[in-house]
Amino acid sequence: MSKADLIFIENCRDILTKGVWDTDRNVRPRWQDGSPAHTVKLFGITNRYDLSEEFPVITLRRTALKSSLEELLWIWQKKSNNAFELKSGIWNAWADENGSIGKAYGYQLGVKHKYKEGMFDQVDRVLYDLKNHPESRRILTNIYNHADLSEMNLYPCAYSVTFNVSGNVLNAILNQRSQDMLVANNWNVCQYALLVHMFAHVSGLVPGTLLHVIADAHIYDRHVPIVKELIEREPLPAPKLVADESVTDFYAYTKDSFRLEDYKYHPFDIKIPVAE
Repeated sequence: MSKADLIFIENCRDILTKGVWDTDRNVRPRWQDGSPAHTVKLFGITNRYDLSEEFPVITLRRTALKSSLEELLWIWQKKSNNAFELKSGIWNAWADENGSIGKAYGYQLGVKHKYKEGMFDQVDRVLYDLKNHPESRRILTNIYNHADLSEMNLYPCAYSVTFNVSGNVLNAILNQRSQDMLVANNWNVCQYALLVHMFAHVSGLVPGTLLHVIADAHIYDRHVPIVKELIEREPLPAPKLVADESVTDFYAYTKDSFRLEDYKYHPFDIKIPVAE
């Protein structure tokens, strides 16, 4: 059975049984009807995924791999902050009339900085170091730029990735300040698992561990019944990730460069309300 399912089930059960509600707080998020979107949360969840064993996609319901990859490439490859470039439209709520989400996400990764070797943005610096200095303990990105927060329509949730090479194995730590467990948890896990796969392949390495650190792991009040139903389902076997091995340049990857073979998942036809 999928280990990602087991991790997700354990996380959600812990949040529901040990979590703290914020119903006594004046919270910022709202439902579409204007009601406050309260949550039950746990502080400091850490999950470890061994990418050499299986791809960490859940089977309790379907995770749309191509859409999640498209969003990841929008941020990390295109370094864009124009939400209208995404077909999914999931960022439109935070976009202005021109599609901009401000100086957030891809914008931060695309800003060039001066190093002794020359000018690099954060993504190109990581790729350079993985190929030229894999022994380095300084290979990381950080898009939580305090100087630009006032110009971001949404503060970054997944804000920092630290890459570390052991032998020929690429590992990574994803730091996330906030996580909507139902809507975004496995979406983000799949995204950054794919990022490790891509960075490893183009750098002559193999994917290893993805460590996901979540500061505020929460379930929204209107999501609780849905989550309770999901975590009672029986996990199915994990599918196999199939990659286009001919790609050797990170910027040549597309949303069609990966597919899941034998991906079986439980049907899910519930419309999930999204808090904004």
